[in-house]
Amino acid sequence: MKTVRFITVMVLLSLLVLPVFANGQTEKTEAKVEEKVMTHDELVEAAKAEGTLTVYTYSSRTTKIGDAFTALYGIPVEVTQLKDTEMIEKVSKEAAANLDAADVVFCQDGSRVIPELVYTGYVTRYVPENVEGHIVDAEFEDPLVFEAMPKVFIYNNEDGGDQKLTNIWQLTEPEWKGALQFKDPFSEAVNMNFFTMITREDWAEKIADAYKSYYGKDIQLTTKNAGYEWIKAIYNNGCVLGKSDTTIGENVGAKGQHRDIAGLFTLNKMRNAKSKDLALAPAYGMEPFSGFMYPAYVFVASNAKAPNAAKLFIEFAFTEEGWKPFNLLGDYSPVDYLSDNAEDDLTIVDWKNQLVWEDPAWCAENRAEVEEFISSIV
Repeated sequence: MKTVRFITVMVLLSLLVLPVFANGQTEKTEAKVEEKVMTHDELVEAAKAEGTLTVYTYSSRTTKIGDAFTALYGIPVEVTQLKDTEMIEKVSKEAAANLDAADVVFCQDGSRVIPELVYTGYVTRYVPENVEGHIVDAEFEDPLVFEAMPKVFIYNNEDGGDQKLTNIWQLTEPEWKGALQFKDPFSEAVNMNFFTMITREDWAEKIADAYKSYYGKDIQLTTKNAGYEWIKAIYNNGCVLGKSDTTIGENVGAKGQHRDIAGLFTLNKMRNAKSKDLALAPAYGMEPFSGFMYPAYVFVASNAKAPNAAKLFIEFAFTEEGWKPFNLLGDYSPVDYLSDNAEDDLTIVDWKNQLVWEDPAWCAENRAEVEEFISSIV
């Protein structure tokens, strides 16, 4: 009887700790500790007491943010630049082992960042006070986007005249055979995320509508939907897979070709078009998209040894001084007071309205299927 009573008591206690829902799942409850909200001056004081700040990033320009941050606050910053795959694996291993490593993490590739860093709790979303209420689009908020970068259909415009590309289905026509270049999606995650996104039903419907707009008839599917159909069509039309957006931009923009040629590459490669004597022009307002735009996120690492300095650094990155190294053509801030770019008349919202925006949750769930499909047609 004592054993029965003991078991009964333990079961009742467990039910108090782990509430059971109708679907049979349980929710772990944890004691919540109220975190004291610091003033800016208190945050600065706490940050200075933590010592050196460590930052992992995808961009070498983050070093310039670090230099300006150190000059302002006197806090040393160590910046390590990592490729996407290396970044995710390194942060994951160090967080799992609770090692003193990164404090701030700037990273790309939402299809892996979400399941491998966010859902695991290895990184934490932090929105500074200077950012709250200033994000221009809800899709930039969670996870917090540090910057968005467009990859646009850019064509050789040496012969002048009107914009050559107005509909994505043109790129599947014989006159464009072998004339579209982009980085191999198996070598660059954001490109694979783009292909994954256009197989989502809403984008597939837009692609089907663009087909009817261009050809005057409904699309006849041989694949799952019009997104898959367009991917198949451009691969069958001899698209050229490159290793570098810089090289692709130079290939497309080289003068003297006298033929239609285009690439899907980062808009920031337009910065040097004049100095390199390249004939390049972005294709604006194509049906149903002119390319895609992908985010770079910023987080505080869960095992940060300098969490207050990390928060202060993120706050600083969203100031005019912190953003300065990124205030260039092809890089766009999600906050309204930093969104104007002197080299471009279009804002981040203008670009988002004509580009495919990366949904990290969708990409995480569906990328493997798209990868398998592309492998089957190459």
